[in-house]
Amino acid sequence: MITTLKKAALTAAIVVTATTQAQAADVNLRFAHFWPSVSPIHKELFQAWADTVKEQSGGRINVEIYPGGTLSKPPAQYDAVINRIADMTATVQGYTANRFPLTQIVELPGVVKNATQGSCVIESLYEEGLLDSEYADTRPVFLFTHGQGHLHTKDKVIKEPEDLSGLRIRRPTAVVGKLLEGLQAAPVGMPAPESFQSLQRGVIDGVALPWEGVKSFRINDIAKNHTEVGGLYSLAFVVTMNKSVYESMPAELKKVIDDNTGMAWAKRAGAAFDKVDELGRAEAVKAGHNIITIEGGAQNPKWKPVMDAATEGYLAELEAKGLPARKVYERTMQLAESCQ
Repeated sequence: MITTLKKAALTAAIVVTATTQAQAADVNLRFAHFWPSVSPIHKELFQAWADTVKEQSGGRINVEIYPGGTLSKPPAQYDAVINRIADMTATVQGYTANRFPLTQIVELPGVVKNATQGSCVIESLYEEGLLDSEYADTRPVFLFTHGQGHLHTKDKVIKEPEDLSGLRIRRPTAVVGKLLEGLQAAPVGMPAPESFQSLQRGVIDGVALPWEGVKSFRINDIAKNHTEVGGLYSLAFVVTMNKSVYESMPAELKKVIDDNTGMAWAKRAGAAFDKVDELGRAEAVKAGHNIITIEGGAQNPKWKPVMDAATEGYLAELEAKGLPARKVYERTMQLAESCQ
């Protein structure tokens, strides 16, 4: 009984201390994202950003992070920032369909070589003003991509495009879904956190994820077959905040946010994803999984026609809507070569 009372008292003391610290800050930012709290991405990227902002503001900015979709579910996180359910989020633009069509050009085959390079590409596109129209309702802090996305299946081994025929594959966004359709798969839209349970229950046969996602969402526990098609796709992400929250901050605190905005953090995000990609793949190797690496990746003659058709189809679709898709794609491919 005494031990129980001591534990209760200690818990209460921790809560009071945390509350007091939050109250002492001039600004409290609620930061929502969908990665698990145990993920290196949460710890080494988002928590690191929060700690840096707190330190540089002398404790005047406090960032409360809500991982695992606890404050808002993944598909709703961008709107949650607009509506002040959250003050900030790190989310996938493609989870909000048709809102970021130009941004999602970076998801097309052959753009991203690794997360650091891809993050340089997407942040550069934003800083050059090519994506401005898509972010008028929030204030982006930095944009980034994950590394190359691959295919991970529970039972069937994927060696050639026809092996995907009829397989239910989790797709992260509509852009990747079109690519999977071209490969004769049956894409199933769902956020990454739902992948484990859906694969476990047999709702899907496999997932499209980078090695980082395989580790973060425990896919290696179920999927024993992995097919690497280099350059197959990547995903766009953004860390962004509510505009009115930013505008209401004193000038000196805005500067702290400004100092932690842009390319330096985009590349830091990319480096974090590249590191976890290595961990996820090493985990599969250690477990003795079946890893198929397609020679030439997306340029392989058996895979390239589908990749080219998906790219052309997407660009044509955007151009038909009056969007400068080919201009953005041309610059994207230039950056894909120059970014490191």
